[in-house]
Amino acid sequence: MSKKRTAKTGRRSPLATLALLTVGLATTGGAYALFTGTATAETTAVHQQLVDDGEKLFVANCATCHGMDLEGTETGPSLVGVGAASVDFQVGTGRMPLQQQGPQAEEKPVQFTEEQVQALAEYVASIAPGPEIPEEEYLTGKGDAAVGAEIFRINCAMCHNVAGAGGALTEGKYAPALTGTEAVHVYEAMLTGPQNMPVFNDANISPEDKANIITYLKYLEENPSPGGFDLGNLGPVAEGLFIWIFGLGAIVAITVWLTAKSN
Repeated sequence: MSKKRTAKTGRRSPLATLALLTVGLATTGGAYALFTGTATAETTAVHQQLVDDGEKLFVANCATCHGMDLEGTETGPSLVGVGAASVDFQVGTGRMPLQQQGPQAEEKPVQFTEEQVQALAEYVASIAPGPEIPEEEYLTGKGDAAVGAEIFRINCAMCHNVAGAGGALTEGKYAPALTGTEAVHVYEAMLTGPQNMPVFNDANISPEDKANIITYLKYLEENPSPGGFDLGNLGPVAEGLFIWIFGLGAIVAITVWLTAKSN
């Protein structure tokens, strides 16, 4: 009898097990909530600080043309809804702040650090939603170069040249050369349509095909012209002019030399 009583007394009550599980779950859940809440609060604080820094930079460098409320002035367009991608492109390529009025903003040395460019982009994006800075997965240049070449020829070559060498437009405007342009800025240009460029949103050209275009442009940079001197990649007009001037000139010079020698 004593052994049975001892064994019965040593058993753990089902209520005790349930209580332990409840305490464990409550402790784990509380710790997780505290950790995630702290991390979220820190992230929010960092983002708000970035926005505040961007606002100060905007007031000091951009508000004269674009207005204190970003709604634009007579000398600058509205920035409401342009998104972080547009700001990152314009400021990250040195086109903004504008140096002087002209047919279009020209690329020049960047006047801000990467952190300041990010702060400006975050501030403008905080006022109204717009296109975001593209994800890194689309900027690696590891897409399909053949598909990218086909899409580029159909949508971009009429202005930028099939080799991305750029070209003249009307009224003193031009499509810039794309050699040496960072992948993120190529993507942002397609996404936002700066200057005279049309907007190619994700419904026109998918993110994957934008990545393919970037792959094609990187291929052009890494593989020089197989025909030798590329003459600026300006096409048959430049090649014909070169032959006409230098080729025909060389023939005339040789003819004159042979005639003079025979005399």
